[in-house]
Amino acid sequence: MSRRLALVLLSAGALAGCGDGRTPVVVYSPHGDEMLRAYEESFEAEHPEIDIQWLDMGSQDVLDRVRTERGNPQAALWWGSPQSLFAQAAAEGLLDPYTPSWAGAVPPEARDGQARWYGTFLTPEVIAYNTEVLDAADVPSDWDALLGERWRGALVIRSPLASGTMRAIFGALILRQPSVDEGYRWLARLDLNTASYAADPTQLYVRLARGQSPLTLWNMPDIYLQRLEHEYPFGYRLPESGTPVIVDGIALVRGAPGAEEAKLFYEFVTSRDALVDQAHRFHRIPAREDIPAEELPEWMTSVDLRALSLDWDRLAREGPAWMQHWDERIRGRGAAYLAETGGS
Repeated sequence: MSRRLALVLLSAGALAGCGDGRTPVVVYSPHGDEMLRAYEESFEAEHPEIDIQWLDMGSQDVLDRVRTERGNPQAALWWGSPQSLFAQAAAEGLLDPYTPSWAGAVPPEARDGQARWYGTFLTPEVIAYNTEVLDAADVPSDWDALLGERWRGALVIRSPLASGTMRAIFGALILRQPSVDEGYRWLARLDLNTASYAADPTQLYVRLARGQSPLTLWNMPDIYLQRLEHEYPFGYRLPESGTPVIVDGIALVRGAPGAEEAKLFYEFVTSRDALVDQAHRFHRIPAREDIPAEELPEWMTSVDLRALSLDWDRLAREGPAWMQHWDERIRGRGAAYLAETGGS
């Protein structure tokens, strides 16, 4: 049985323990096979008595699954998602408090006031493009430039319903406008230029790499990783007016089995050494402020980030309703929505 299939069966309670006597610790994460496999192997080399079993899925899918399993938690650790999703989970009582050894190394805005989640990475969102189809000088320089008629059918976008990253981007684009209604109309104009909504990141990367849709909105570290690891012709541009910089977090799931062992993995993947390794191998920008710049990649310390000032608490509260409205009325119907609401 494959690891992926075994983990899918967790929801039915098929995996009750390890036949080899090791203690299983289930991790839900959107961080991708390469990174999850690497840290499973390195952790188990130091802790052979523990069996890390991970399931790679979209951020919103993690939250939905943790909600569904509330009465019978399967995952002990949730590693990776925007802070808005962790804030929702904390408000719903889905997370257990835990203060890591490095808690004081992240600023207050990168952690929960009741220690229910802590920030691990800073993730800037960018306009990404296929470098074989578009010259850097022709790439839209800011968010509003994406709405031009020149880009009809040029965008592929990860479906926001399953993606915490895209929910954060869309939420930020709504908050940039004077009102939520104007934000909806902005997204409707973006829909006019969107050829398809990818069901998962792999489909997004494939369509972008093939040049079928040479533009997208996505996070900078993943674009950088795909370019280096898979030699995809990807480039990115930081929007001139500023970009959402997501705090990517980590948390213990309330009441899950293997909590004490999960704390060991929590500390392992968020240690200074691990974060430096993740910066170099997986292009993740640490949220911790106690890591010397000389230990990080040069591009990471020299990048000029203009972070948008956003009300992340409001995004956590109201974002789900915004995405429901977008899905029900705007997705694939941008022109009709603009006609109905008097937009242009």
